[in-house]
Order: sequence, then C-alpha cells, then structure tokens
Amino acid sequence: MAPNQLFTFKSSWNTLFENTEFTKAFCEQMLAPYIIEQRWYAGKSSSLKYIEITDLFEIQSELQLYYGLVIEVNFKEAFVQNYFLPVAYIEESSFSSKSHIANLKLNSKDGKLVDAFEIKDFQKIIFNKLLEGRTDKDLNLEFRRGRACKAQSFKRSKLMNIEQSNTSIIYNNAYILKFFRRVYTNQNPDHEISKYLTSKAHFNNTPGYAGSITLRFSHKNLITLGLMQELIPNEGDAWDYFLKQLNHAFENLPKKQLKPAVNQSLEKFKQLNVDEVDKALLKWCKKSLFEDVALLAKRTAEMHATLGMERVNVSFIPQAYSYDYSVWLKNRLVYMLDNRINLLENNLHKLKGLTLDLANDVLKNKKEIKKRFLDFDETKLKSERIRIHGDYHLGQVLVQNRDFFIIDFEGEPESTIRDRKVKQPPIKDVAGMLRSFNYAIYASLFNNSKELTYPIEDAFQFADILYSNMVGVFLNTYISEVQSKNLNIGYIKEIEFLLDYCLLEKAIYELGYELNARPNWAIIPLKGISTLLNKTPYEQSTSP
Repeated sequence: MAPNQLFTFKSSWNTLFENTEFTKAFCEQMLAPYIIEQRWYAGKSSSLKYIEITDLFEIQSELQLYYGLVIEVNFKEAFVQNYFLPVAYIEESSFSSKSHIANLKLNSKDGKLVDAFEIKDFQKIIFNKLLEGRTDKDLNLEFRRGRACKAQSFKRSKLMNIEQSNTSIIYNNAYILKFFRRVYTNQNPDHEISKYLTSKAHFNNTPGYAGSITLRFSHKNLITLGLMQELIPNEGDAWDYFLKQLNHAFENLPKKQLKPAVNQSLEKFKQLNVDEVDKALLKWCKKSLFEDVALLAKRTAEMHATLGMERVNVSFIPQAYSYDYSVWLKNRLVYMLDNRINLLENNLHKLKGLTLDLANDVLKNKKEIKKRFLDFDETKLKSERIRIHGDYHLGQVLVQNRDFFIIDFEGEPESTIRDRKVKQPPIKDVAGMLRSFNYAIYASLFNNSKELTYPIEDAFQFADILYSNMVGVFLNTYISEVQSKNLNIGYIKEIEFLLDYCLLEKAIYELGYELNARPNWAIIPLKGISTLLNKTPYEQSTSP
C-alpha cells in the first residue's frame, strides 16, 4: 500500500506538482490505493484504468500551502468519474490513517501527503474566504457568501465523519459546509435548488443558503465544489423518528391480541383525514404518527409549490409534458429495467421462500413492466413538470420539535447530473416518500418479528393496513395543500396514474440497491412491484 512506501523527490512542496516524476507517481501509485478505501469513492465495483489530474489550484494560508485537485478516474468499462481532493504536506508523525495518502521525502525532509480536510488551518482558511466572498480570477475560484451567513469571524470548526458521498465541516456551531467529493462540470443541483429555495423563494423548512465554492471556467462551464448552509439543530432524521413510532406500534400489537381485518386496508390511494383514521388501528398505533405524516405531507407540498412558482428563471419555470420528455423518460426507465432484470437473474441463488417466489413473478412479468413504462402518454397529461427533490425519502428530512426540514437536493445517485435537473412530476417525490413509509414499516416489522406471535400472513396484513392509512393521510394533506397554492398536479385520475407509474419506477430502482447491498431486504421492493402489477389494494406492499 502507498501510505507505507516512501517516495523521494528533489523538489519543494511549493513546486512539487510541477515535477512530472511526482505527478506520474502520484496518479499511478499513490492515489489508487488511497481512494479505493474512501467511503466517498463510487467506483469500487468497476475496474480502474488510470487516474489523471484535470484541474489544480492553490490555497495559501498564513501557515502553509494547500492544493485543490480535481482528478479524473478512468475505468476499463469506458466511463469516467471526477473527484475533488484537497491535499497538504505535513511533517507531524501523528495523523489520521484515513487521510494519509503517502509518505514523502522532499529535499531530504520527511513528511506525509494527506487529505487537507482534517487540518484545522485548512478548515479555517476556507471559512474565512467564504466570509470575504473572495473570487480569485487567476485560479477561476469563486467563494460566494450567502444571505443566511451572519458570521463575522471564524470561531471553531469540526469535521463530520458520518457522510459517505461528501465531506462536511461544521463552523461556529451554526453552519455546515458540504464539500462534494464526486464532482461534475455543471452546477450541482443541491447548490442550485438550495440557493433558489432560500434566497429567492423563501421556503423556510430547508437549511438557509450561506455560501458556495465554485471552480468556474466560463459562464456555463463550472464545477460546484462546496455548499454552505445554516446548521439546523435537530433530533436526527425522519427515518429514525418514524421508525421509533412504528417500533412502538409493533411492540404494542401483541399486547392487544388483535386480528387483522381485510376491510381495514383502505382502497388504493383513498384520501383520509387524520380524524378519520380507523379507531381499531389507533388501538395499537398512536394518532400522533398520522399527525406527523400529515405535517410531512404539508411541508412536501410547500416545497413543491415553492419550486413551481417561478416565472422568470428558465431553470425553474414549470413545463408541460412533451414528446421529448416522454422519449427521455422511456429510454431511461427501460434501460434501468433491463439492468435490474439482469441483476435479479444473476442473484436468484441468494433468494429463498416468498422472496424467491416474488422474484420469479417479476421475471415472469418483465414484459408487462416494460409495457407499463412504455405506455406513458404525454398527450393525456394536463399537469406541469417542475424541478423536484429527486431522491426524496425519510433519510432526507431532519426533525426539529416535531417539524420537518428537507435537505440534500442532489438527486438520484445513479443519474447523470443533467438528468437530475430535468423537470419531472412532483408526484415522483410523493412516490419516493410513500415507498419510504413502506420501507420503515417493514423494517420495524422485521425488527420485531421475534416478539410477534402472528403468522407471517397476518403480520404482513397489519403492515399493509398501517401503510394504506399512512398513504391516505399523506395524499389527503398533500393534494389539498398543493391545490390551495395553485400548483397544477392534474385531476385525480392523472394523479393516480402518475402515482402508479412513479411507484413502479421507484420499486424497480430500489431493487438494484437491495440486491447489491442486502438481498434479505429485496422482498420489500419485490412486494411493491407485485402489488402494482396485480392492481390489488395494499395486500402486498413495501418501500424505502
């Protein structure tokens, strides 16, 4: 491994990247073993071909010089990924092994090449540049200060170690600066939407835009390196929040000695007021759960209404459905479906029981699934497409005093940066959240399976009763809220068609993650797909 090997060069740190011998060794021998071990590296399943530096800039503090690198990782499968990596040269012996890239001897002096994010001095100089709003035209580097940044000076910083795809630093216990590790030659949607929601549209239930760092080559040719936002004091994300309530419900269920009744499941997409939730259900579920579902639906509707109000900025002006959009959508979904079918066929040996039965059912019906994707007819849709969250689930929502704050507008990780910016039906976000409810319910059911004395069929029935009521409450609040704000999501038949379509898309998408990461959970998207194909109520449901 490169960190244990000593690399010697007759250069100073200030001129090291001008040394072709060093840059060759850096790209070929030091970077590959380092990035493969990083959580933010997305190319672990692909065969690395070579790495090169595409952009380099200097950041000078009073104490030392740092280099910001944009590296291009080329793979044997003929695609590339770009990453941002700031580096420093230090002489200390103690440093986190996670950030240690290589041992260097420069002009007979021993030191370490490290990821600069762990260095307090680097954290400080970055924040000070954001406060100044400094633009370095020679380096094409822009530090923009946002309206939400009220800080006068740097006080303290803390590197967060919990994220996988990005690296974040908390400043002054008031702001969080997220550096995008995987970068694109295009404005990051998280930066774009966050800035729009808080600087122009004034949506309050998302962290305020406090600044950004951009590497700009021309007006439209740029890379978003970092996004700073207000730090929302919170009790965690909505996944953990709802899971606690659902765990309580399933822990409570055996004590009540109830039996599931089929008529307790609502008809598909039937809307329901919180006060109309079945009293039999409230014997083992608290009413507060449904009140929280309604509030989350309200916040979701407010987000969409805000994103759909624009009439000047073409990036946000709502659009009608078009033939071009349909072609884009169908090509994308058929490609995704073919990928998932191939993955499912290759992983059948990992599945058993009901999961295997459901998998075979999906394989038997792959033509029907493709037909449903291809049956999308834009001429029958009268609603509008808007910029949406794009990867909306409970993990993308923070909880503060029983209120909800929506974060992380980067979009689906599998999508290209341009695809993430395509205007889509807001119902796609709704479908993502409904799938997430379903996932939380089944995660809770699995967590409490040993305590449940019911047959598995009854346990699933209880889960589906709960899910259908959560769906009903969410849709009732969401639809009335967006319509009151004049967001055009269509009439009820159009809404239900888009819900069916987007739920099927989401379940197929989820199947890929589960088969790759945790095959035991593949039953959740497989049941969701089966339910949608059979056109039954929520007799078999599931989601993330």
